[in-house]
Amino acid sequence: MKYDQHHLSHRLGPKFTTGAGPLHRGRSLDTDAEREVGSRSRTPAERNHVNGLSRTLTNEPDDSHGASIEGSLDSAPPISYWSAKRHSSCGNPTPAPPKPISWRHTSSLPPKLKIVNAALVLCLNIDVDPPDVVKTSPCAVLECWIDPRSMPSSRALERIGLNLKSQFENLNQKIQYKPIGDPTFEDLQEACQQLRTQAKDDAVLFHYNGHGVLNPTSSGELWCFDSEEYTEYIPVSLQDIQNWLGSPGVYIWDCSAAGCLLLSFNEFAKRRDEDIERENGGLFPEGMLPFTQSLQLAACEANETLPTCPDLPADMFTSCLTSPIDIAIRHHILTNKINLDIDGAAHMPGNLKDRRSPLGELNWIFTAITDTIAWTTFSPEIFARLYRGDLLIASLFRNFLLAERLMKGYNCTPHTSPPLPSTSAHPLWDTWDLALDACIRQLPQLLAANDAQQSYDGQKPLSYQYVPSSFFADQMTAFEVWISRGGSTLTRKGPLSLPSGSDYEAALKAAQSIPLSPNPAASWSSTPHLVPRKPPTQLPIILHVLLSLPHRLRALILLSQFVDLGPWAVNLVLTIGIFPYISKFLQFPSPDLKPVLIFIWARILAVDPSIQVDLYNNAQGYKYFSHILAMHPSTSSCDVAHALPNTSEHLAMCTFILASLARDFPKGQVACWEEDVFDACLNLLDEPDFLLMQWSCLCIAQMWCLSDHGKMIGAVRGTQDRLVNMLSNDSAEVRCAALYALSTFMGASGSKLDTEGNRGGGGSGGMYDRDEQAHFRLEVAVVTGATLVAREDASPMCRKELVVLISCLVKEWRGWFVVCAWIYWEECQHATVYPTMSADTDEVSEEAVREWLLSISDSGLREESRVMLSSFHTIFVVLLDLSVDPYHEVATQAQTVVDYIMALLLESPFTRLDETSLGCPPLAPSNYMNPTHPDIDSRDARSRTCSGSQQSSPLLTYPTHLIPPPSPSASSIRSDVHLVRPSLSRADTLTSTISNTVSNTVKRTSSIAHALKNLARGITFPPIDDTRTGSPTLSVYNHQPNGASHHLNGDVLDHVEASRPPSPTFNIAQYTSPYSRPVTPTQSEGEISPYAPSSSRSPSFREDATQQVQDFRPADVIEALIEEDMERLRARKRVKRAMIVYNHHYHSGGHAALPSPSNSSFSVDSVSSSVILGLGTGIGIRDVLPLKSTFFDWCSEYFTEPQMRQAEADEPGSVQYNYQTRRQQRNEQVDTETRSQAEVASDRRWDRTVAHFYGPPNPLNLAFHSYDQHLVASNDTDIITVWDWTRKKRLRSFRNGNPKGTSITSLHIINQNVGGIITTGSADGVVRLYRN
Repeated sequence: MKYDQHHLSHRLGPKFTTGAGPLHRGRSLDTDAEREVGSRSRTPAERNHVNGLSRTLTNEPDDSHGASIEGSLDSAPPISYWSAKRHSSCGNPTPAPPKPISWRHTSSLPPKLKIVNAALVLCLNIDVDPPDVVKTSPCAVLECWIDPRSMPSSRALERIGLNLKSQFENLNQKIQYKPIGDPTFEDLQEACQQLRTQAKDDAVLFHYNGHGVLNPTSSGELWCFDSEEYTEYIPVSLQDIQNWLGSPGVYIWDCSAAGCLLLSFNEFAKRRDEDIERENGGLFPEGMLPFTQSLQLAACEANETLPTCPDLPADMFTSCLTSPIDIAIRHHILTNKINLDIDGAAHMPGNLKDRRSPLGELNWIFTAITDTIAWTTFSPEIFARLYRGDLLIASLFRNFLLAERLMKGYNCTPHTSPPLPSTSAHPLWDTWDLALDACIRQLPQLLAANDAQQSYDGQKPLSYQYVPSSFFADQMTAFEVWISRGGSTLTRKGPLSLPSGSDYEAALKAAQSIPLSPNPAASWSSTPHLVPRKPPTQLPIILHVLLSLPHRLRALILLSQFVDLGPWAVNLVLTIGIFPYISKFLQFPSPDLKPVLIFIWARILAVDPSIQVDLYNNAQGYKYFSHILAMHPSTSSCDVAHALPNTSEHLAMCTFILASLARDFPKGQVACWEEDVFDACLNLLDEPDFLLMQWSCLCIAQMWCLSDHGKMIGAVRGTQDRLVNMLSNDSAEVRCAALYALSTFMGASGSKLDTEGNRGGGGSGGMYDRDEQAHFRLEVAVVTGATLVAREDASPMCRKELVVLISCLVKEWRGWFVVCAWIYWEECQHATVYPTMSADTDEVSEEAVREWLLSISDSGLREESRVMLSSFHTIFVVLLDLSVDPYHEVATQAQTVVDYIMALLLESPFTRLDETSLGCPPLAPSNYMNPTHPDIDSRDARSRTCSGSQQSSPLLTYPTHLIPPPSPSASSIRSDVHLVRPSLSRADTLTSTISNTVSNTVKRTSSIAHALKNLARGITFPPIDDTRTGSPTLSVYNHQPNGASHHLNGDVLDHVEASRPPSPTFNIAQYTSPYSRPVTPTQSEGEISPYAPSSSRSPSFREDATQQVQDFRPADVIEALIEEDMERLRARKRVKRAMIVYNHHYHSGGHAALPSPSNSSFSVDSVSSSVILGLGTGIGIRDVLPLKSTFFDWCSEYFTEPQMRQAEADEPGSVQYNYQTRRQQRNEQVDTETRSQAEVASDRRWDRTVAHFYGPPNPLNLAFHSYDQHLVASNDTDIITVWDWTRKKRLRSFRNGNPKGTSITSLHIINQNVGGIITTGSADGVVRLYRN
């Protein structure tokens, strides 16, 4: 038997390291069993990958002796066995949270707007003040930084309009801006309607400056002019504006009492939306955005007046929105009384687009700070809609935060629709003031140097070198401190915790509640009073640092360390907007960025696989990763060791990324083939790194999944043979990955979706380059070879994948398996019913097989058919063994396949043959003693009468309403031999059922009898609520009806109970019946009628069974079943006709075209082909095959778990680490004490009783815990009891699950240093391990 472990050489070096440096975990593992230190899921190669990546991202040397724990007070905790993630999850992925987090804009939120044009309406009427405005003297006069008094009014209006247009263009140059100066009613109407026509369904920006007209009215009216003479003010209702501009729209109200316009607009919009919904039957027209979802920015409340400070511009609100740096510098000089000329200070040197200049750097810092303020204050939905949508909208709302802060000091309260929380007191404004002040302090020297440069007269002027701000470097340092000082740890509720009710908090708690680590020390502490920490404030700032080439690598390293914290961190960075940046970086050839970009992309794809579409569409960014694979020495002559350190680990991530690209995405699958990814992965199968081999197999699996052309190429290159050879690999994950790839080759679905087209089927596709027999031999050889190697794999995860692979062969070649099931049944019946019959007497199955083989004229084909039948029989026997596998999930999945075959057998013509015994129920052996009727002697069993009807059997104890429809062969059940059938109740366990069936010694016979009883008697596989995990407890002792206590030797023994055998942590396998659920039975005239047959069951052979003359023999049935399988193969090989969807029911009498090869549940009618009998194998049986594996999702979770830091249990100072350290110190003290006692133990008398208590009767094995006061005892059956012998208290009692008639032969406790695992070995050859 192959052990589920890794055989790796020992390596010198400390087991633990501490400090801020990376964790160095070498490959020092035990060769007898796997030792994985503090890791929940990592294989040795994966842990080595983590070390290398940490060194790569932190640019630290590989010093395996650095920061050793030697010399410290805490010693390294011991290494535990069987602590890998697969030992507790068995390849089942973590259940998804109830409410998955999506960083994308969902349909439940208002859609993001896109502005395409803008109307800049200026109602200034220069030189004429409106009658309702009393201006101070002096007062604010600047409009768009222009003094209207310095030039004629007509020219001033034109200049102001052009300046305003230029200011908006600084925000977004791609939008068409139209200044409208002092418009009339008709001019305004015409301009608005023209903009709406041009914008179509996109948004229009309407900017209104009403400084030269009356204030808006409370009824929702703004003002324009009657004509070019400006003799009268004309009101314009907002309802007219809404009619002209339509929806969607963005509105800016820059005037006194602007709140009136905002409130009135919302009222009118609400009425308009109600009218539209009323006209359309309560629904809003598709494609039209409600008016209430328009965006508005107002300069002040309805009862407020704009500031009139002469040192500030009159359009202060517009200046804040369009030129925030200029107004911020002016305001800072005023409020801090800096000795600088205000007008001169407004000309800060530099360009807004040049981040190396003073002005560009200030704008860069301002954008980062306002982005961070918005992200930390607003909800994720609001942030995504306003700040991660349209570029102009994002700039306006970022600058609005500055307007709110500055104008509140002048008794103005800017506000928006939708309303936003106030941010004027955010602590980051102090950071902005510091950065702004540092820049302004250099302004005199900068201006002097600029003047000297302009007045250069031959002498070299004194130059001043601008000192860049340290803002971004400081923020990255703060972010690094947050990560290095336990950024992922929990904290108490308060200002540093995540807001209550957050989606990210719920996701993080759900992830932490799942027991990923079976280490008892890792799950020792329960901390319900702790909550996740608030994400670092610097996260959006780090995003903006990516724009800087000098800081880019450090910023990416910090982001990679952050996304390593888990899926919640990945969702955060995606919500902030990292995706466009990392997509663009894929176009850069910089080798320094490759390791960190590979790591980040792997994390993102593991959390959100839908990124595959963006990866494909984004300038074909997937080529970035395919080229890295192509540069590997095994696939090319290039040497990438110098360009890509820790090559194997990063290549494994590249294969994962490309596998995710190909999964459920045909375009991505084709792209991988075009980039020769298949050949690269095929060459990587020879690499020694386990993680790389694993993901190379999985990438191959996704590339040929549901791709006939891909499977054909893979078969030509012998990929399936190399995968079969990998089933002897030391790593269980690699063996499972190879089986997963073979399963997708044979037609299993590798999709995460559960839709009609993603359920698998179709075998290995068309294989148009091979003839039928060669194609047939290929499929059988693949499954047979894998079965012979993996059938006794010690890892249940591998045996699960083997069952999936076998189910693919059963799906396509069901006729062969029906023949094997019938042959096996006849052999079992013959051995059970006629144990004393002469060996020379041939069985009916032997005779039928011999007759069938003799009917084949070609001797070569005859021999090949015999070999094929032997191969199918071998696979069927292995499948029966797997159906009674000690691991519940393996048995459940195998039972689904076996019952599918049994259902086909019961529907086959074999049941209509008098020569067969298939019509008889399962029979007990001659030595069977009926527990229900012990008076019936087994010697008289053959003289007893057994009715041919199931309902008449006195030993069937199931309820009447559960009686299935009468067997179609009930009228022809043989009654020449009468035996007793053992009873079976639904409360029986699987093992007890097996032990009570045909044979007590042969598991396979038991399995087939159990399967037939399930289908013939309506008793299905134990349902979910009746399994080992959730079953009611079974009493160990004989409880008396009156509840009296048991008295043993005068002592009172309390009632104790033992639960059924515990199941693994994640036990998600579900049995699927080959029949549809029956209808609810109804009661009529006081009788309970049996349920009607399900509509899915075919009456093709049953309705006229008794009226037809059966003139065929078993050999004819064998020939017909096998020929039908070949017809199914021929249909797969038809290129075009085979793709027609088959939706014609067979029993309707029509003859439809052949279906798609991906769904081979079709049949061929006897009228339209040479196939005799009109078998239609599979008609009426649920299409439950092939089974679907979850191994790919389980493997993908590796890239969602922290890899660049120590596990919590390994982190010095953590609760788990402290607990284990104290435990180790206690254990060392116990060792010291007992060692001194052992020296004198031989000279002492052992006559003092320490404990005296009663356990289950007939104890057979005892095991003491070396350090805890625990005694584990097992009796002569299967009951295990754990006692605290110091308190004489029973802690737990449960069943081991070994069959009746066997006992526990060995009992030990391993991993005693870290808590202990109970290890049992029973007489049935199964070793079981139990954690606390």
